[in-house]
Amino acid sequence: MEKVKIQPPFIKLEQFLKFCSACSTGGEAKLLIQQGEVQVNGEICTMRGKKLRDGDRIALNGREYLCVWD
Repeated sequence: MEKVKIQPPFIKLEQFLKFCSACSTGGEAKLLIQQGEVQVNGEICTMRGKKLRDGDRIALNGREYLCVWD
């Protein structure tokens, strides 16, 4: 699991995917989210604007990321 440090209080899911380099563009992140390819805390999430907070776990393409505050 890769830990990704962000600034509080939250970051949106599509921004997080770009920030941690899981996606190269916002359009790619949007598409993967809408297709149900992304999991947040073990559940499929299709909300691009989902606010991630400290301790949230994100999974995409067999990789896992842990959202932690800087």
